Amino acid sequence: MKVIKGFKDFFMRGNVVDLAVGVIIGTAFNQVVNSLVVDIITPLIGLLGGTPDFSALKIGPVTIGKFINAILNFLIVALAIYSIIVVPMNQLKEREKAKENLAPPEPPEDVKLLREILEELKKKP
Repeated sequence: MKVIKGFKDFFMRGNVVDLAVGVIIGTAFNQVVNSLVVDIITPLIGLLGGTPDFSALKIGPVTIGKFINAILNFLIVALAIYSIIVVPMNQLKEREKAKENLAPPEPPEDVKLLREILEELKKKP
């Protein structure tokens, strides 16, 4: 029974649930990114210089073409994620930071009161 209680405590901590949600969302997002690469970016590259397929490339008995295709696919996916997610998120963070820097935070009420008292004391001879 201690094992079941321990597992329940571990599972209910939240980390496992957060991880599961992250994996599920990541899997769904993987399908979106793969579709972007396969259905949009690769055909556009194909229009420019032919479909990039190195699968038949060999160096002696070693078939290196599939490895080159995997590297190119990785680079295209990384570029797509960077361009579509990272750059816009960084721009949003910069905008939020700029908004925070424009308006100084309002001082607390006790600081305001102390400033008023200081001004009144300065007026007295």
